Amino acid sequence: MPKALFITFEGIDGSGKSTQAKILAERLRAMGFGVVLTREPGGSPGAEEIRTLVLQGDPDRWSAETEILLFTAARRDHLEKIILPALEAGRIVICDRFADSTRLYQGISRGDLRNVVDKLHTLMIGREPDLTFVIDMDPAKGLTRALSRQTADERFEGFGEDLQQKMRVGFLDLAKEFPDRCVVVNGDRPISDVAEEVEAIATARLA
Repeated sequence: MPKALFITFEGIDGSGKSTQAKILAERLRAMGFGVVLTREPGGSPGAEEIRTLVLQGDPDRWSAETEILLFTAARRDHLEKIILPALEAGRIVICDRFADSTRLYQGISRGDLRNVVDKLHTLMIGREPDLTFVIDMDPAKGLTRALSRQTADERFEGFGEDLQQKMRVGFLDLAKEFPDRCVVVNGDRPISDVAEEVEAIATARLA
């Protein structure tokens, strides 16, 4: 029988969460599960347009409050068009970032706006993941990895190592805040070792 499960990957930039999300999707598909692999910000056509607005260009072009509204709008479209239909069809949805990233990047790093993020999330999203992998990584290593990609989406990596340090602490605190769904995984290991642990945790949850 199909088993719907909403899995998210969180962590600082360069932690390897995107790679691990892809590997898990491939392994679950090989087991016969229906899997939708997606990302945030983005994931649906409308949300991808908003992603471009937010992640490219001058880092100071938007206020923190405007960013929160933009990310919430993107997430709502993503939820309506991609996530909920897949879950209702009994598929596993694996998402690279979700609301936890907004709680930190917009809610903490650019002012004490976590309460605003949570209120908007409750009002417009109303859905938490079933399982969240927090891939933990040394901030300096993560930033080096992220900047080496040299992609256009360097909006937050451009804030530097101080932000990465704050984000690491923030993600670990979130894991403590939501212990029922969050699992911290050491990402400072060979990719295959991390993938084995992630797969074991995911398949145990599916069972």
